[in-house]
Formats: sequence, C-alpha cells, structure tokens
Amino acid sequence: MTGTGIDRRALVGRHAVEVTEIVAESPLSVGNGEFCFTVDVTGLQTFPDSYPVEDRTGNGPGTLLGTLSSWGWHSVPGSYDLADTMTTYDTPRGPVPYVDMRGDLSGTGENPASAAEAWLRNNPHRLDLARIGLARPGEAPLEPADVSDARQRLDLWTGVITGEHRLGGTPVQVTTACHPERDILAVRVASRLLTEGLAVRLAFPYGSQAWGNAADWSRPEAHTSALRETPGGFAVERVLDDTRYGVAVVLPDGAQVRAEGPHEFLITSRQPVVELVVAFGPEPPADLPAYERVLEASERHWARFWSTGGALDLSGSQDERAPELERRVVLSQYLTAIHCAGSTPPQETGLMTNSWRGRFHLEMHWWHGAHFPLWGRAELLERSLGWYDAILGRARETAARQGLPGARWPKQVAPDGRESPSPIGPFLVWQQPHPIFLAELVRRSTGSREALTRYAGIVMDTAAFMAAFPVKGPGGHTLGPPLVPAQESYAEVRANAANPTFELAYWAWALEVAQEWRRLLGLEPEPSWSEVAAGLSRPLVRDGVYAAMDAPPYTVPDDHPSMLYALGVVPPTDLIEPETMRATLRHVMATWPWETTWGWDYPAIAMTATRLGEPETALAALLMPTAKNTYLPNGHNRQTASLPVYLPGNGGLLAAVALMAAGWDGSGPAPGFPTDGSWTVRHEGLLPLP
Repeated sequence: MTGTGIDRRALVGRHAVEVTEIVAESPLSVGNGEFCFTVDVTGLQTFPDSYPVEDRTGNGPGTLLGTLSSWGWHSVPGSYDLADTMTTYDTPRGPVPYVDMRGDLSGTGENPASAAEAWLRNNPHRLDLARIGLARPGEAPLEPADVSDARQRLDLWTGVITGEHRLGGTPVQVTTACHPERDILAVRVASRLLTEGLAVRLAFPYGSQAWGNAADWSRPEAHTSALRETPGGFAVERVLDDTRYGVAVVLPDGAQVRAEGPHEFLITSRQPVVELVVAFGPEPPADLPAYERVLEASERHWARFWSTGGALDLSGSQDERAPELERRVVLSQYLTAIHCAGSTPPQETGLMTNSWRGRFHLEMHWWHGAHFPLWGRAELLERSLGWYDAILGRARETAARQGLPGARWPKQVAPDGRESPSPIGPFLVWQQPHPIFLAELVRRSTGSREALTRYAGIVMDTAAFMAAFPVKGPGGHTLGPPLVPAQESYAEVRANAANPTFELAYWAWALEVAQEWRRLLGLEPEPSWSEVAAGLSRPLVRDGVYAAMDAPPYTVPDDHPSMLYALGVVPPTDLIEPETMRATLRHVMATWPWETTWGWDYPAIAMTATRLGEPETALAALLMPTAKNTYLPNGHNRQTASLPVYLPGNGGLLAAVALMAAGWDGSGPAPGFPTDGSWTVRHEGLLPLP
C-alpha cells in the first residue's frame, strides 16, 4: 500500500480552493509560518465585518481577516506579578505555591477576580498589524452587496491567491502572495476603477485585550502612525505604548499615498494597475524586493515544499470517504505550514485570529508540530522547538519554587514564557513530556547526532523534573495532587486529582526515551529515571475499562476521553494492557457525548484504534460527522463561533494519518486502513512513529 512516483502536482492541484462568494467562516490566507495575511473575496481585507469571530468577553466581535505575526505583540501599561495570583496547595511533598485564578473560567467566558488576574491573562496580546482593503475616497464605504461575479482561487502549488470580481459592475482583478522568508506581501490590483479614484486603504489599530479580536479601533489617541516618504514608496512607523514596529510600502510609478486620518492612509494611482510590496517588521523593513520577485519566491518555495517531504495519494480508493480525507490532508499541510511553523509555538487559531489573546498553549504544541518530522519536514518544527531554550530560565524557576529540579514547562504563554493565572493551566502536566517526544521525532527524522546535541539540554531538564515530580507511595509513584488532567473537566477537584491514565503512560514512556538519549550522548544513566518509569502507579481500571484518573469522580463523560490516548498518542508501555484499552475504546465510541469533544480528539482516537489493529474504527473516528470535526472549504477545522479555527485538529489529522499509513517501528504497512481492497494508499516520505 506504499508507493513511489506520486504525481504531486496533480495531487495538490485537485485540492486548490475556489471561492465564488463570501463564505463567512472560510476566508483564504497566505503566509510563511512567521507572518500571515488573511483575505476576503476581494483578495484583500475590504469587508472584515463579514468574517466575524464571536467574542467571549463582551467586547464585540472580531474578524478572521487578520494580519498577524509571531513577533507582533502589545501590552497595555501595568505592573503586576505572578506572586499576586499564587495559592498554596497541599501536595505529597508538602505545601507548594501554584499560580492560580480565583475568578471564574469556563469554555464560554471568564471573570477574573482581581486586576492582577485580568492583566496577567490579557498581556501581552498578539497584535493585528494592519488592515489592507479597497476603498472609494469621498464616497460611501464599500459594502458586500457592491461585489458580484466573484471568482477566487488559492493555487496551493504556488501559494498565490488570484481572483476577479465586479465592483459596481466594473471588473477588478487582485493577486495576493507572501514572501516565504520575509514578512512581505505582494499585491496587484487591476481595474479601470483605479483611474477613477478607487484606492487601496492601509489602516492601523491599537492592541486589543478582547477574545477573538486582535484590533481595537476605538482608541486612536493611544497610539501613533508616523508617515514618511522613502525612495520608491513610503514607510509608517508605529508606536503603541512599548511596542514599536514598521511598515514599508513600495509604490509603482504613478501611485501616491496620502493620510486620511491619524492611522489611515490611501494609495491611489493614475494607472489601471497597481503593484504593491508591503513589508512588516519589528524595525522598519529595508531593501525590499520588487513585486515580481515576491511572486517568484512564493512559487519556488511552494513548488519545493510540495515536491519534497511526505505525500499521500488516495485517488485509487473505492471508499467514498477517500477524496475528503485526501483533501483534508493536503490542505492541512498548507495551513500548518503557514500558521504553525514560526519561531514560537502557535496559538490554536494560528495567525488568522486571536484566541486567548493570541497566547499559545504548550500542551497543544505536539498537535501543532509533531506531524512536521513525520511528513519529512522536521525543520519546520525545529523553528519553534528551540524556543524552549529561550524560556528555560523561567521553567527552572517554576520547578525550583515547587521544590524540584529541572524545568516545569508552562501552559498558556506569550513569547516571554510567563504563565497565565488559571484554575487549569498551571496544574496541567501533560505538556511536560512533549519536548522529549518532539525532540525524539526530530532525531529520528534527521538521523544525525545534531539533534541530540541541539536538544540535549531541553530533554535532560524536562526529564529531571519528571523524575522528581512523582512521589512514591504504597501503590507506586504517584502523579499529583494537585493536578488537572488533559481532560480538563476535573479542574474543580484539582486539589485532589491524581494519577490520570494518559499522563502515567506518557510519563513512563518519555522518561525511558530520555534515558536512551543519555546513552546516545555517552552519558551514564540516571537510575531514578528508570526507577520512576518502571514504578509508576498502574492506571485505575473500573468495570473493565480505564478510568480517566485514580481519584473521584474517576471518569466524567465530558471533554477529551484522554484515557484512550495512553496507547495511541503514547507508544506501547508496560502500564497499558491492550485488551483493556480495546474495551475502553469501544465503550467511548458507544457512549461518549461528542458535542463536548474537540478537534484533536478525533485523530487521537484514530491513533488508539490504529495501534489496536482496528482500522475501521480508526477511519470512523477520523472522519466522524460531528460539529467539531468539521473541515471548511479552506481546510480549517472549525469548532465554534468563538473558536472558528483550530489548528490542533489539522496537525493531529496529519499525525494520525502518518501513523495509519506508515505505522510504527515494526508494525508493517498501512495498519490504519482496511485491507479489503476499498482503500488504495500510496505514500512517500512518511516517517514511522515510535
């Protein structure tokens, strides 16, 4: 079921995205992992209100049409310390201080109990860098009803969006592309309306602390946008409190810019064609390429991207689900490359819109990035994997404050690595083994010692904490309390939660991997690492199935069925008995309330089924027709109106399909697909999992 000689251009080409009208949930984006620009049906950001994001905090809707980056962050003035939010918890090692949250927090809103909680949760927040759209100076604002006969296409092979529409009956053509290595847009607008006053509008907002909204347009007095002419164009220097960045624009002959307000600039032309280069950076960008060079760079990059790395071709399959699975796989590769391959771990909504103010969740880093080495693109994960070194000091401080060696990794953070007050995040532990797993995937993918030396410090500090955190008791080494499992439904009992099934297995596996790294590095083994890995408490079994954790209420049918992931996401360990896990899988598939799950649960369940030799169950889970397993025309995994983009679902899909197609060490070919002839699975460049 493997194969060579896949026609990759045909594979990618049959999943190009085409748009003929405003689809509010499904705009198109161009980007490079560090920077992303999302457009409406006009090819720009002319109608942001037509692509809304529901706000959980009562501040009005945001928009999916963001211009976001890994480096663009803002904080409102404030001076609060995490010490203001700490609570002391009883643990098996004695009293330990934890960052906490006394206010309310739920899946639909939050109510901080103090100014410190609010500020520390909201700052820094990711900043919408600019809004670029079409405008008619001196006339009424453009409305969606002004647009007709739209035809727009994202060519995945080149990474270029081309489109045409009629504006008031007159044709307009727009081309949009992003440079693959610099945060530069290339935009071409062609229409005789340009000679009649149609303009390209460039506007800048203040930073927003709201959910789902990275732009605040209500405070023009709180920031500055200074325009200055440059050879061949102009630049705008932006200042928002302590945040500074620059935007530089290359103009063609015959085009000019004028200010229409403190933060709004109009580009007009006497010619029917305007080709713009718009560059963003922490410093005003210089030495900008011409429009044609940006397009050429995009075309070269994406042709190389699709021609190398992994590929999966299901076109010979008879199963009616195959075309949709192939579409999801192709589009997820594009979306994770532009949203999840930057210098920091991505937020769950990538670089399209803000969730949790743009802050990223380290327990999701595996789901965003583990697939990159599995699909032969380890370098895209390595861009963010090295970030753990940047926050190693903070992680060591957290561990030391809790009386432990090594590094305890945080949960909800910005690039500075500071934890956020929460009744959940600081108590999670399932993000702790992630750096070991991710580094191991890079090592396996590259096959060189370079990964060993590059990530040795991260792996060793991670394992040092993991070996010290459990406390030996009558039933073995115990995880927690306090603790919140991956299934966050137990946050209210965090003071007593202990021994979650998934985390126990993950802990045991990762400690043994870290021990193997010591051997490969020529270091003596750490006896405590193997002692803890072998001596962890066995997961609780109730009524023949694994419980979520070994403390009341044991299992709540809500949120993630995380006990399944102790065999699937986690490779086999001595802690997990396959037949008990098989019974657990069947119980979950028959009884779990799927409306409470999230997008990465479906590929995670597929991984469990695959490891248990149940390919039909794997496919049923991966393609289950539920609301949070929806994949939009643009390929995004939609969850809710306030979480309209969910990249862990896309990344999880790719990780699961890699396991289903390439298997794991010694598994044989395509263990996740039926062998009855209904599926023809051809793949290249996929790495087996451990």
